[in-house]
Amino acid sequence: MENRMSTQIQDRPPTPGSGSSADDRAFLGHPKGLSTLFFVELWERFSYYGMRAILLYFLIDTAAKGGLGIDETTGTAVVAIYGASVYLLSIIGGFTADRVFGARRSTLYGAVVIMAGHVCLAIPAAGTAWLGIALVALGTGLLKPNVSAMVGTLYRPEDARRDGGFSIFYMSINIGSFFSPLVVGWLRDHYGYHAGFSAAAVGMAIAIAWFILGRRNLGPAVDDVPNPLSPQERGRVAGLAVGAVVAFAVVVLLAGLWRDTVLDQVIDAISIVAVLTPIAYFTMMFRSPKVEREEKSHLAAYLPLWIGAMLFWMIFEQAAGKMALFAEKNTVTQVAGVSINPEWFQSVNPLAIVVLAPVFGWIWTRRAGRFPSTPAKMALGVGLIGMSALAMAWAFASYSGNTAPVYVLGGIFVLQTVAELCLSPVGLSATTRLAPKAFASQAMALWFLGTAAGQALAAQLIKAMDGLPNSQYYVVNGVITLVVTGVLFALVPWIRRRMATAELHSTGATSATGATDREPVRS
Repeated sequence: MENRMSTQIQDRPPTPGSGSSADDRAFLGHPKGLSTLFFVELWERFSYYGMRAILLYFLIDTAAKGGLGIDETTGTAVVAIYGASVYLLSIIGGFTADRVFGARRSTLYGAVVIMAGHVCLAIPAAGTAWLGIALVALGTGLLKPNVSAMVGTLYRPEDARRDGGFSIFYMSINIGSFFSPLVVGWLRDHYGYHAGFSAAAVGMAIAIAWFILGRRNLGPAVDDVPNPLSPQERGRVAGLAVGAVVAFAVVVLLAGLWRDTVLDQVIDAISIVAVLTPIAYFTMMFRSPKVEREEKSHLAAYLPLWIGAMLFWMIFEQAAGKMALFAEKNTVTQVAGVSINPEWFQSVNPLAIVVLAPVFGWIWTRRAGRFPSTPAKMALGVGLIGMSALAMAWAFASYSGNTAPVYVLGGIFVLQTVAELCLSPVGLSATTRLAPKAFASQAMALWFLGTAAGQALAAQLIKAMDGLPNSQYYVVNGVITLVVTGVLFALVPWIRRRMATAELHSTGATSATGATDREPVRS
């Protein structure tokens, strides 16, 4: 599933004087505004994961059954590149909040665009379906970085409830992402795809209504524009935006030199952007005169961790792709007389997070200062996701025709959740510790771009291995990832030395949510 442990985390420091009074304990001992953001996020995640749970099935099913009828390989690549697009567009969401609209209006506009996308998907027409997919990606990019930021504005800097507030907030994501595949999968099974997309639209409409009605609980800080564009900058930004659109269109056209269809050209164009953008970020940071020599050493230590995380998300985000195919075509459809909808497997990950996150929080606290260190935890996470890929290769090779017991795919989802708990929260911690001071915010964007690049790479591997068994696809993924895992473990001492010097500059480094690598958090 989505990188819910690390997305949506751009917790900007509160504006001086912002934050609720310590006497405001209307929602579980926390500010009333937390209830507004809690339920907005719950319903937004319900709509997002509901749509995502049935997207691949909708793309590859026949037109007679309400689908778009595209081939399986292209459909799986589209799901991957859709995920990459969401993370790429979240950069725009952060920019609009910081420089144009503020967090509240960026969130509201994004929510409206998302709902419009779900409405388009609910209309039984191919043209509106593609428009809907694009709108959901754009709207999620606008909304995604900003809801967590507004949680941060509810608390004064000295408020001890702050970390607890984020923990409560992140539970809303697990609740929404757990129930939506169950509900939408049932609707799809009984009434068709467009009923499922309609449920996602209803969920988003509830989120918008809740957000508007709860506006008065959020305080004035959510409308702040921290670094507003000057009139001169507005013209330059508009020109750059137009230039970016034109450049992307050119890349799409150039992709026609090696691709036969417009859809394949768009997949390649987004893949190119998703890979080149983080390369540009790293190059900018390494070459910037604002980055000191020692900071460049820290950045060099961060690079292999980032590559490992990129490969992690390449495999992990196939929950709605290759793993969804296994759920539909290879897993039994009934257990003890109960019909099993393939979408239901996508609820395993959020359920496992709720159960396992406290366990891992306790383990990391007990092991603080000892093995595994932050880079070792990340290497372990990459290794475990590589093992899950080999497990999927075995599963595809061993079962066909809806014969796999439910515990096969369910167990692999749990294994991936364990890997996620090892990598995602500590990856945030490593990012904040090793980032150059002049590029702290950009470094967080760089972390999110690892997910975009990973899914873009997955899309390209899916297309390149068209015609080969899914088991071979996962063998390639697993071998690549386990080789990188070996390299990461070999580099752990070198990375730890550089992290130690980084901490001399900033002791007690935390993730953007305020949680250290000892505290797995879900987002």
